[in-house]
Amino acid sequence: MKEKALEKNIEVIDILGPALSLFEEVTGEKALREKKLTRKLSKDYFSMIEAIEFAVKYDDGKDKRGIKEADIVLLGVSRTSKTPVTMLLATKDFKVYNLPLVPEIRLPEEVFDIDPKRIIGLTINPDKLSKIREDRSKGLGINSKSDYFDKERINRELEYAKEVFEDLDCKVIDVTLNTIEQTATDVLEYYKKNFS
Repeated sequence: MKEKALEKNIEVIDILGPALSLFEEVTGEKALREKKLTRKLSKDYFSMIEAIEFAVKYDDGKDKRGIKEADIVLLGVSRTSKTPVTMLLATKDFKVYNLPLVPEIRLPEEVFDIDPKRIIGLTINPDKLSKIREDRSKGLGINSKSDYFDKERINRELEYAKEVFEDLDCKVIDVTLNTIEQTATDVLEYYKKNFS
């Protein structure tokens, strides 16, 4: 860069040199002065990126083939924070598949073929879920009454989810009072207890 600047008659100011020299003087250690050290990417970084890509690829039950590849499978009705919890866990290097539970849609057989300790059901208080869904609908410009936040419909969905969780014999976490971070922590604690 110095050569090119000299050729083009451009002034160059070394903003790192004096600071680096000061650090060397104070610490008594010589700097490595190698290029690209701040850009060096670790194996852990690429593993995390792979987990995030996995989460995006298989979000909301997009492709059932991801179930068998996942470290963790999250199940729950709509608006139980499956996707944000999945993404948070992905940043911690876990491949998470999340699957919405809808009474009218049959569960993929693959869910029954994996270790139930890898499956975690998310549940929520029906009144809170109704409020969350109503607010979500209004945010989307839907102001009329909808089955999506109808309490009777929600109770049917939650009852269906409870039956699924019992059939799978999986761990269930109530997210009613949880933040996304707390739910992710609960999921990880359970997972780590079962899988080192």
